[in-house]
Amino acid sequence: MKTIFNIAKTELQVMFYSPVAWLILIIFTFQTGMTFSDSFEGLIRLGVMKIPLNSATINTYAGWGGIFTKVQAYLYLYIPLLTMSIMSRELGSGSIKLLYSSPITNAQIILGKYLSLMIFGLALMGVLAVFAVFGIITIDHVDIPFLLTAMLGLYLLTCAYAAIGLFMSSLTSYNVVAALGTVTILALMGYVKNVGQDIEFVRDITYWLAITGRSGTFVAGIINSENLLYFFVVIALFLGFTIIKLQAGRQKSKWTITFSKYAIVFSVAMLLGYFSSKPYMKIYYDATRTKENTLTKSSLEVMDKLKGGLSIHTYSNMLDASAYTAVPSAYKDDVSRFEKYIRFKPDIKMDYTYYYHKADNPVLERMYAKLSDVQRIDTLKKLNKWNFDIVPYTEISSKVNLEPENYRFVRVLELDNGRKTFLRYFDDQQRLPSEAEITAAIKRMVMKLPVVGFVKGHGERASSGEQDRGYNMVASEKTFRYALINQGFDFTDLTLDKQVPDSIRIMVIAEPKQVLTAAEQKNLDQYIARGGNMVIAGEPGRQAEMNAITGQLGVHFLPGRLVKPGTLQSDLMVMKAGQAAADFSFYLQMMKKMEMVLTMPATAPMAYTKDKGFEVKTVFYTDSIGSWNEVETTNFVDDSVKLNPAAGEVEKSYPTVLALSRKVKGKEQKIIVTGDADWMSNAELGMNRNGVQASNFSLVAGTFFWLSDGEVPIDMRRDPAPDTSISIGEKGWVFFGIFFKWGMPALLIAISLIIWIRRRGR
Repeated sequence: MKTIFNIAKTELQVMFYSPVAWLILIIFTFQTGMTFSDSFEGLIRLGVMKIPLNSATINTYAGWGGIFTKVQAYLYLYIPLLTMSIMSRELGSGSIKLLYSSPITNAQIILGKYLSLMIFGLALMGVLAVFAVFGIITIDHVDIPFLLTAMLGLYLLTCAYAAIGLFMSSLTSYNVVAALGTVTILALMGYVKNVGQDIEFVRDITYWLAITGRSGTFVAGIINSENLLYFFVVIALFLGFTIIKLQAGRQKSKWTITFSKYAIVFSVAMLLGYFSSKPYMKIYYDATRTKENTLTKSSLEVMDKLKGGLSIHTYSNMLDASAYTAVPSAYKDDVSRFEKYIRFKPDIKMDYTYYYHKADNPVLERMYAKLSDVQRIDTLKKLNKWNFDIVPYTEISSKVNLEPENYRFVRVLELDNGRKTFLRYFDDQQRLPSEAEITAAIKRMVMKLPVVGFVKGHGERASSGEQDRGYNMVASEKTFRYALINQGFDFTDLTLDKQVPDSIRIMVIAEPKQVLTAAEQKNLDQYIARGGNMVIAGEPGRQAEMNAITGQLGVHFLPGRLVKPGTLQSDLMVMKAGQAAADFSFYLQMMKKMEMVLTMPATAPMAYTKDKGFEVKTVFYTDSIGSWNEVETTNFVDDSVKLNPAAGEVEKSYPTVLALSRKVKGKEQKIIVTGDADWMSNAELGMNRNGVQASNFSLVAGTFFWLSDGEVPIDMRRDPAPDTSISIGEKGWVFFGIFFKWGMPALLIAISLIIWIRRRGR
């Protein structure tokens, strides 16, 4: 051990007496100083504007523009310059023969030199530690475990690069060749994850070999046993290669023996890597304070209820526009989308079926209009070099019915007990399901989730209606991420000519155009009496029909419609989310924070009393000035409106969304009443008005979360990050900004010059 330390000491002296090591350290310090200063100045500006910061630690040091993220991206440029001469110098000068003749083993030589590189790596980390310590001092409630984890990842990456560079340096006496060779190996280790990914056995090895993203998990704040072991194995692998190379030069032996040694070392490394990558072998530690890399509490509660085996069957139509989502070459990336779930249930099974069937794909229709489906798939196979099995849909139709899914990319989640549900692909920028949709799908299988009944038979808004006034988007649109069907709800159409089934937990009555019959009213009354939850949406002109329903609740629809003259159409109500809305639902808190609005075209005024046993809360309401119930005007496009108190028009604030609740048989009954039925219609949810930032779906999510007693949609909230402020201002930052950008590099230049002058003096 003493010999190793002596070699390391000697190597460090040579290293720091040369200009290369100092140049690397100075440039690294300058680059990181500039990066950190740019990032921290953003926090300073937000602090000056009194804007609360969001996870200041992570956003400063990680994130897309954080210092650790950027260091990780350019670290590979420095290490080859450092390692290029560490062995090639010995080979070029002939001093390697002195080492061979000394009583020092090959392992001691290599480990001593590698130890010196590790110590230099600590010097680089020391530069980063200055910025980390500054953050610890200036960021209130800084996340220290996260900082330490990120720096550990960067140090391990440095050590891995150093081991690779040491090996490449042992292969040649030319420094430049060694440096270029190191860069080449690093590039290959980044590219290798794309090699052989459509071959099951090969992809496990090549994907594991890839160094890309390994330190990224550490920078994100999570320690994964697979990635941790990866660095140790890669370091040991290349150090082993270097020792074998040194032995081959020191003691001549058959090339077959030398090759066998390389093969054994490589095989052992691959074996360790193979087993360490298995889900049941992985251990995780999330160092972030808010557990950003772990499933939310709601998801963990669902996973605790998941008993038995879970299989995820993926069906990919290769004639659909989503064909490339999960091709065999992207298998590893696709599996990683479920890693947070596999972490807590490593026995999840995943299988893939590739088929073809005519789908809604305008590109193929335009390009291959005259070809049949069979001809199209044959053409695509040749064009894209698809070597995997693609079967006609008829071969799998007996196992799964994909016609209701329009033959789009879809997954079927299945439990051992036979319960199944779909997990879909969506028509938005994100495309793939997020944690909220995945957990909702699993929860649907392990719990009895709310069934929403949409009342029909009186001209109500239909759950399957695709017209502007319909509710297809909010209820059953499978391509829309936030539709009830994709958020864990089941729904059905409902008529009131018979007793409401016990399975219905939420009833939606939207703008009935006819008064209920006596029998229908009786069935509705029974549902309300037993404590059923409801959404009741009215419209101007339907006051009689609505009052027959809401009278027993203490809510009364008034004559006329609400108006507020301005730049928009006078009967379009645009309401900000106030404190009452924020108190009602956390979904509306963000709406309030972002100053987004709820839009309601054609809204009936409402009044309420509290003598029916309900607690009534006004969630949204109109402005008290400039708004009134217009009873005279009927043409709101061409005619102007004018307040006329003599006609019964009253200027005041009117409620537009009411939340009613009471205790029934030990359970809280919840009812939402709105003066408008368009607020969650297809047209309004898809409307984009100039200058109006509407967020109607925030109210949809908040409403159904409240009515389902918090079961669905999945509550994705985490504990708020406390690091929302900094303790340094603009004046204090002036000094540190200059110091980080120019002072630290200048200090290192001064130290290097002092050492150089002293060495020349000796």
